[in-house]
Parts: sequence; C-alpha cells; structure tokens
Amino acid sequence: MSLANLSAQISQLTGGKNKSLPPIETWSPAYCGEIDIQVKANGDWFYGGTIFKRLPLVKLFASVLLREVEGERNEYFLITPVEKVKITVEDAPFVLTQWVWQDKAQSIMTVTTNLGDEFNLDSSHVLTINTNGELYINVRRNLLAKVHRNVYYQWAELATEKKNRDSTELVFYSAGCEYSLGKIDG
Repeated sequence: MSLANLSAQISQLTGGKNKSLPPIETWSPAYCGEIDIQVKANGDWFYGGTIFKRLPLVKLFASVLLREVEGERNEYFLITPVEKVKITVEDAPFVLTQWVWQDKAQSIMTVTTNLGDEFNLDSSHVLTINTNGELYINVRRNLLAKVHRNVYYQWAELATEKKNRDSTELVFYSAGCEYSLGKIDG
C-alpha cells in the first residue's frame, strides 16, 4: 500500500473534508502490513523519515487512527473500509497543548491538542498518570494525548491540595469531575 493510495481512500471516504470522524468502529478490513509512518513523542508525524508539512493531511490520517490494546501490546493502525495498516507511535498520538475556561465561574475547561482536537474536560475524558508521573487524557476512541509540560505547570498553579487518608494530592475540577495531578506526599 502506498501513502498516496491511503490518502486518496481516506479523502474519498470523507468527501475531502474532516468535518466529522469516519465510522472506523464499523469497518473490518483486511490487515495489509506496515507503513513507514511514525508519530514522534512530541506529536510530529513522519513518513519515510520526512516530517509531514501539511497539517490537513496529518489531521486526515489521525481521523482514521485506531489503537488496539491487548495486555502489554499497544498497536496503532490507519484503517479504511478496505485496508488496515500498522504505524508506529512512540508515546501518544496527540499532545495536549492548550486549555481555557469556558465560563467565568471556571467550572468547565476546554482543552486543545496539537492537531486541533478540542473538547471539554468531562467524564468522557479521563486523566491518567503513568508510572513516570506523566499525564495523559483520553481524546477519542481510546486514543490518548500526553499533557504538555507547560499545561501541567499551569494546572499545578490552579490546583488545590486535597488531603486523603494517607497522602495529599493536587486536584482541579472541570464539568463536575475531579482531575488529579498526582500525590505531593505520602
């Protein structure tokens, strides 16, 4: 499979626009091998060692990105109705780069990824902390965004301490949900 063929198929399926996400959950195509696409830890996409310079193309590929997790196996695929190709993702396919409060009461936070995905932090977007203390948020379809360090520091400034039985953690709230930035002692 060539990159041009995949791009043409995706473009045809979406009408050349990325207004809504294709229904990849309903597709069951044949596995066609790997393609030399890499998503680096900083969110940059590469093909054959060359960075993608066209953001609309990256957004198009991200719209058909699928993550399969089984035990320790964590694999990523670009999927169309007729083909499924494996790609390499170093860390997470997205990076959370911006946030704003939606209201004056600062009760609902909207966040944005490096690819322009925008959503409110709510019960659909779980914040997790890995063993290295790095933060990730579910963007969509089991795809994660790593929280950029600048965003983490901004959240740490607005967070409050919450004392638990054995520890104290930094937390903030959005859309009635509590988000923990981690334990600060204990």
